[in-house]
Amino acid sequence: MPEPRSGRRRPLSRRAVLAAAAVGLSTALTASLSACSSSSSSDVSSGGVTLTFSWWGNDDRAARTKKAVELFEKEHPGVEVRTSNADFGSYMQKLATQAAGGGIPDVAQLDYRQISQYAGGGALLPLDEAVGNGTIRTSEMDEEFVRTGTFEGKQYALPMGRGITGYAYDSTVYRKAGIPTPQPGWTWQEWARANRKIAALGLKSPDGRDMVGANDNGVNEDIFEDWLRSRGGKLYKSQTELGFTEDDLTEFWTFCDKLREEGVVAEAKDTSQASTTELSPMGRGLAAADFTWDAPFPGYPALLGDQVHFAPVPTADGRQGAYFKPSMLLGVGANSEHPKEAAELVDFLLNDERAGDILGFTRSTPPNRTIAARVAKTLEGAEKEIYEYAQNMEKYGLDAPPPAPPRGDVAIQTAFKRAYHRVMYELTSPREAAREFIDEAERELRS
Repeated sequence: MPEPRSGRRRPLSRRAVLAAAAVGLSTALTASLSACSSSSSSDVSSGGVTLTFSWWGNDDRAARTKKAVELFEKEHPGVEVRTSNADFGSYMQKLATQAAGGGIPDVAQLDYRQISQYAGGGALLPLDEAVGNGTIRTSEMDEEFVRTGTFEGKQYALPMGRGITGYAYDSTVYRKAGIPTPQPGWTWQEWARANRKIAALGLKSPDGRDMVGANDNGVNEDIFEDWLRSRGGKLYKSQTELGFTEDDLTEFWTFCDKLREEGVVAEAKDTSQASTTELSPMGRGLAAADFTWDAPFPGYPALLGDQVHFAPVPTADGRQGAYFKPSMLLGVGANSEHPKEAAELVDFLLNDERAGDILGFTRSTPPNRTIAARVAKTLEGAEKEIYEYAQNMEKYGLDAPPPAPPRGDVAIQTAFKRAYHRVMYELTSPREAAREFIDEAERELRS
């Protein structure tokens, strides 16, 4: 049975709380979790055990998760699970507040960017013993993927979904422009030429402007990471050190800025509004392609039509920078009074075939390979496409995923977007923005 960490628990700093809350900047803190009960995990009902379990997601994910939890309760008499869920922004802010106040739920869904922060702050329980004694099984998961939930050599969370980046693209527009179907080895130069061909078509968007090739990559740290990895680099060298230079970032932002100046990717004002699929340049009919993750990709064909497909991220001379990232993870609260039962719930959600059938691909591809293959037989349309896309990318060859980002990553991601906004609004040069960003990022990592 997992045991709480020994020694005095170090509380999360105010900086850490604010950084976690920054993930949900667009959502008010008052939008609280829809908890079934306010009782704590120490509540005992008729001599049984009560666990709390929280996650973020839409109504479909909530309904499926609750159904899986009901099955767990049936299989574990005497254990009651009180569930709560919310939209992403509200959830992140609430969890940060709970962590700072002394305790997250017994089982909590976590973002990849939270692992180092919450593990380093003592909010998560190490799960090495639970994994070692088989309470949480990992034999059907890739070892490299399981390691994404580690911090300083200890396992603090287990991936609940396996996601990967790509481009939603309009195949009809690509054919009109004479662009071949993108393959895993296509390059950034080919991607740029494709955008120029699309812009040259003179197709009109709903507001009368010419359609462009894609969104502006410069605003997105995830794209920069893929670009870096395709060149053999990485975003972070360690928990306290960046893995790239001012020259690296200057080159990337110069590449992006030049395409925007040419008018072949989205304008600054359109990039700034892209907070949802519907508001993205592609969603508004302004662009023929949009960088996205596999899990939200089905929203594009649902909005725009079945001619929208999922293409690989471009490469540097054939080397793919994309990697399989946990779409989300499950962790156990450090102050849980029932760590054994909490670990059993984690294992059930990840490894029980019946739970897998219920949850499906609502959190992207299940990390348990047997369950993923089982559920994939029922997939259709866009969901089937992203599963097959992941299979093809795996065959093509991807580097191992990096460790969980450092605790300052949430704030650094926000600073990255802010810095490039200054470039695309022509308030500074790519070189100056890169210098200022790196100074801010290094301060954040040292703090």
